[in-house]
Amino acid sequence: MPTPLPSSARTSRTLLRWRAAAFIAAVLGAGALFVLRADTPLTEADYEHDPQKMIEAYRHVEAASVSDAEEQLLHEKHYMSHQMQPIFPTKFAGVALTVLLKKEENSDPHALDGMLNAIDKGEEGSVYVMKVEDGADIAGMGGLMGTAMFSRGFVGAVVDGGVRDLPQLKRIGFPVYATGAVPSTSVGHYRFGGMNVPVTVGGTAVNADDIIVADQDGVVVVPRSHAAAVLIRAQQLDNSEHSMYPFIEKFHSIVEAVQQFHRI
Repeated sequence: MPTPLPSSARTSRTLLRWRAAAFIAAVLGAGALFVLRADTPLTEADYEHDPQKMIEAYRHVEAASVSDAEEQLLHEKHYMSHQMQPIFPTKFAGVALTVLLKKEENSDPHALDGMLNAIDKGEEGSVYVMKVEDGADIAGMGGLMGTAMFSRGFVGAVVDGGVRDLPQLKRIGFPVYATGAVPSTSVGHYRFGGMNVPVTVGGTAVNADDIIVADQDGVVVVPRSHAAAVLIRAQQLDNSEHSMYPFIEKFHSIVEAVQQFHRI
């Protein structure tokens, strides 16, 4: 049989649980009061009916919670490799506009026209998602393209390849994830392979109109067909985790926090 806890330890643990219960009750009470004052929480149907509201909501959840939600609901991983790094700390969410660059030596001055046309066709709130074949040492985009995206209301870019002209991109505050900074060019070495075609970026499949969520933890892709359900689950996970921070600070126990909130 296990050795019984000393009475002082049992008393301390019981007291902690009583205090924890009181803390949660206070949080829930405050939450209930908030619900009475706020709008009714949105449902999957609400978000599917209003895609812009859904995108805006995604801008307020953490990429890690989105990734966890996808694993729980879809039993799939949709986060990009750690090799995809931001040129500065950022957070954004938007709709994927995909572009493929195919490796091909050429002297055609129009070989990359489609890459530029894709920007001019992009809508406000888009994320430029580019696959550069074997492009770790090739800049898929730079300051000119970033400035054009910024002027058209793109919220960011994700490039499976390099990026250059960082001073300009940082000056205008246009966020880019890429495999690294390189001074090279794709001109003469690549040909446009298609817009809004399926691509694999950072080891993850991306289709046009998927939702891209990025923050300092990395980049997550949300298949559009599951976007509303994933969002609601991610919001729930965010709420649990953010409630745990003050709980742990108050009671100094992550074990008790996990038992109470069922989140880690």
